[in-house]
Amino acid sequence: MTEARTGPGPAGAAPDPVGDVVAAELAGGARAAEPVVTRLAATVERLRAEIQQAQATADGRALVEMAKGVLIERLHCGPAQAARQLDALAERSGVSSLELAAELVDQAAQDGVSTVSAPLPQQPAEAVRLRTAESGLLAAGDPQRVARSLLEHAVSPLGATAVAIWAVGTDSSLALAGFAGIDLAEAERWRYVPPGVVTPARQALAQRRTEWITDIARSGLPSIGAREGGRAAIPAGTGGRLIGVLEVCWPAPLDEQPPQVRRQLEALAELCAHTLESDPVTVGASERPGVADLVRLADGLFDPAMVLLPHLGPDGALSDFRIHHLNASFVDPAGRPRGLVDGALLFEAYPMAASEGRLFEHVEHVFATGETYRADRVQLTELVDQVPLTVAAALGISRHGAAVLVVWRVEDETARLAALLQHAQRLGRVGGFEENAASGAITWSSDLFALHGLAPGADPVPLARLPEHVHADDTEAVRRLLRTLLRYRRPGSTAFRLIRPNGDTRHIRIIAEPVVDSAGHLLAVRGAYQDISAQHWTEVALSATQDRLAHTEQHAAEQSRLARQLQQAIMPAAQPAIEAFGLHIAVRYRPTEQDHLVGGDWYDAIVLPSKQILVSVGDITGHGIKAATGMVVLRNALRGLAATGAGPGQMLTWLNLVTHHLTDDIFATAVCGLYDPETRVLRWARAGHLPPVLIRGGTAVNLPELSGMLLGAVAESVYEEGAEQLEADDILLLYTDGLIERRDRYLDECVQRLLDMNADFAGTLDERLDHLLDHSDANSDDDTCVVGIQVGRGDSV
Repeated sequence: MTEARTGPGPAGAAPDPVGDVVAAELAGGARAAEPVVTRLAATVERLRAEIQQAQATADGRALVEMAKGVLIERLHCGPAQAARQLDALAERSGVSSLELAAELVDQAAQDGVSTVSAPLPQQPAEAVRLRTAESGLLAAGDPQRVARSLLEHAVSPLGATAVAIWAVGTDSSLALAGFAGIDLAEAERWRYVPPGVVTPARQALAQRRTEWITDIARSGLPSIGAREGGRAAIPAGTGGRLIGVLEVCWPAPLDEQPPQVRRQLEALAELCAHTLESDPVTVGASERPGVADLVRLADGLFDPAMVLLPHLGPDGALSDFRIHHLNASFVDPAGRPRGLVDGALLFEAYPMAASEGRLFEHVEHVFATGETYRADRVQLTELVDQVPLTVAAALGISRHGAAVLVVWRVEDETARLAALLQHAQRLGRVGGFEENAASGAITWSSDLFALHGLAPGADPVPLARLPEHVHADDTEAVRRLLRTLLRYRRPGSTAFRLIRPNGDTRHIRIIAEPVVDSAGHLLAVRGAYQDISAQHWTEVALSATQDRLAHTEQHAAEQSRLARQLQQAIMPAAQPAIEAFGLHIAVRYRPTEQDHLVGGDWYDAIVLPSKQILVSVGDITGHGIKAATGMVVLRNALRGLAATGAGPGQMLTWLNLVTHHLTDDIFATAVCGLYDPETRVLRWARAGHLPPVLIRGGTAVNLPELSGMLLGAVAESVYEEGAEQLEADDILLLYTDGLIERRDRYLDECVQRLLDMNADFAGTLDERLDHLLDHSDANSDDDTCVVGIQVGRGDSV
């Protein structure tokens, strides 16, 4: 039986917590016994916490040791003196030794961590946290311990709850190299991500930049860890080559992070890259092939190939690629010797690689991501004697460890041109032939069999028998061509109708030339047949259309001539002024200069039997003979209606009935006025027409816009009638829109210009009308009609 020892052990012996627990259980002394399993679990948890604290202390101690090294180098002292100096400096500065150590390392390093370790709000020990995390990462050695150290020291203070470190395979697959804060079963599910599966880490790898995802649930992307919350995926690489991705998980949707946090995570990803690069598990033998093996692979290719190695700048960043090897099939596009290219930098050998064809961009992307690039046809450009030379080639780029293999195949221009020629012959329905004069052998292109209506492989038709297969009317033309070719040895061509075996007729053009030797003896005849049936029928249809068009143009010209004659007979360009009852009436009419646009503008001014004076202006819609005849109908109808003694409003109501029922789809605008010489009162009405202009005392204004619809629009319409008391020297203008209308100006602006022109003019009525026509800037290609009425100074009749 084992003795239970409850007293203290020998002096200097280490405490034995587990022994104390067992002794207490066996003693059954004064205090109550606790279950053994519960106390053992508590002890294990306490020991685990002590181990974690020891690791944290070890990370801090590593940082302090680095600071001691900095002091040793600067003060040229020993380790003990450096330790005392560190403690003294920390005491005088009022900070802990760990904080001072972090500051010293930052000053000495000037690296990515030091540039982002300035304190953030509510995080005064940011430099300590980052340098401690760096020490932990460097001491960890493997990605799994690195992930735990990252979560504990670096990203937990930022609110993150999980970390995943991904290693990139040669095929662009992703392998989970380390994780923390993620369930073991979940990690097993994500142990390997095949190429092509889009995840946050994959996006960061493809874009070569940090991917910030506010809420993984809303993004729809599959991701390791919880199915909600924010994500940050940061590419991890060294020397321009991406070898992994650091993914950080937050439990809730992620807000916009400050630039300093972003730079901190990028610095941590760079530390992860160094760990992945040195880890023998994540970087297997397939990731580190020998350059010699790649050179042997390139030498075994029949296509031109080059092996490129990365060229790093002073800052360690990728700046170019050095051409390490050229295989035996390599031919420089610029025609330079191999020795001038082999061993040179890519930009030095091919300075246009960054612009034309984007060669350098593709090589850089493949080297960074490991994704293979392949294109069936790209344009590669290089300078030859300072002149750009472009060739088309198929291009393949792949990464093999730290080297890049570039393989290309210049496109066979002869084969490409032959394919283009064959395509052009098919589109043009052309087929070539050659007939040997000595042996009689005939060679036809494949399109000729279909053109002649023969099955592929059938016997071609010799030139001598061609007249037997053409229309009888075209036989002589074909025989003349044969005499030109065979007897006179001259090129020739002709068109004929080919009768196919099934009876169909095709219109064919043949072009041929003889091939003779130096003595003039005929060796062969070469030429081509072209099916021009579609062109022939197009020409026939075009000829018929031209005939119809000529007839239509002749008919239209006749119609325009008749309309012009009718218009000139009824509406002369100018007529003598009318003097009646103290009124002076002048008229100007200017028809359009284009015969096919002969319009239906009309005017009238007559003295009625009642001694009243009728003045009217109208405009028929449309052009041509229809508008001219419509103008005659309405003008004469208004004259007849005026004889009834009705007022202007009633006359327009009746004229609307005439327009709607007695004309063929005619619409018109009009303004009609009756002037009473005894009272000098003008009664007037309008039907969709511009109101008259009244000029009095150097001022020009429009008469009120009375209501009245376009003539012919509806069967029944009422027209408002107005009255205007005229005074001596008043001038009234009635006009059509051809006087003022412009396509590029609002109608109100055109009317205002007319008012301004009349207000500023001083002259007789006839001079005023001539001035309006001469200075009109209208561009509507319409007839112009204007009637001027001036009230005399004499007493009213």
